[in-house]
Amino acid sequence: MAITNQQVAGRAFLRQLYADDHYPDPVLDKGRDILLRLCERIEAERPSGLAALYVLTGAATEEFNVLEAEFEAAGSEIETVAREEIAEDFWFVASAYGFTDADVEELIAPREW
Repeated sequence: MAITNQQVAGRAFLRQLYADDHYPDPVLDKGRDILLRLCERIEAERPSGLAALYVLTGAATEEFNVLEAEFEAAGSEIETVAREEIAEDFWFVASAYGFTDADVEELIAPREW
């Protein structure tokens, strides 16, 4: 499914992390794909409120939890800089789809990183 939200389609997700050699591009590509799948789900399911959005973002956060092992296997980790960049992208997605009152901590509530 192609992303129809132009704001999202033009976003370079995890941009700051791609610019840092500490983070391996193949693992970042998987993280970017998680965020794009989240956008596709939001467009397909059209959550009616924050509770429904948090279900979708929680599932995507759990995918990042799994991805953390790949960061570690590649000699990297989801640490402060990465956590902030990932959280910022989650908030960007929420706001791009009209959920400007979303709480970033709720968006990524099940995080283990």
